[in-house]
Amino acid sequence: QVQLVESGGGLVQAGGSLRLSCAASGRTFSRYPMGWFRQDPGKEREFVAAITATGGITDLADSVKGRFTVSRDNAKNTVYLQMNSLKPEDTATYYCAKGVYSWTTRNLHEYDYWGQGTQVTVSS
Repeated sequence: QVQLVESGGGLVQAGGSLRLSCAASGRTFSRYPMGWFRQDPGKEREFVAAITATGGITDLADSVKGRFTVSRDNAKNTVYLQMNSLKPEDTATYYCAKGVYSWTTRNLHEYDYWGQGTQVTVSS
C-alpha cells in the first residue's frame, strides 16, 4: 500500500512560481516512476510531467515545457513539480501518482496510486 500526499498549492499571480511536493509512504518509492497530472472540473485529467525511478529521465507535456520541471529525492520519498512563469490556464487541481511499470508514461491508466490533489489557482 502506498500513500501519496501533495502539498504546495495555492493562489499566485500570473508569472509567479510554485513548487508542489508529493510525499510518499512505503519502502518501494525509489523503484517506480512518478507522474504529475492536473484536472479542471468538467475536464479530463491531463498529463503534466513524469520522472523515472532514478530521476534520470523526465517527460513534460508540451504546454508546460520550458516552465515546469520535475525532480525527486528518493532519500526523502518525495517528488517535486517546480512551476515557473505560471499562466491562468495552469489553474487546476494537481495530482501526483505512482507508475505501475518501470518506464515513464503519459497514460493515466498506467498509474495505480494517486494523491488527493492540491489546488493551484493562477490569477491574471
